[in-house]
Amino acid sequence: MISAPNHEQKVVAAAQWLADQKEPPVMVVPTIRETFSLSALEACHACALAQKYRTIRRAFG
Repeated sequence: MISAPNHEQKVVAAAQWLADQKEPPVMVVPTIRETFSLSALEACHACALAQKYRTIRRAFG
């Protein structure tokens, strides 16, 4: 399997972290940007991906 570029791995890591948070941070995009060294666009992608992860977890346990 071909590994994703480093920035995509950071987006996935940020999304997984965010999906695992019981209470997401109030200022989620700045928090993700600072914690994972992402651009604003990458942080937004991580937020969207985290929402997909949460939805899948609810649907499939």
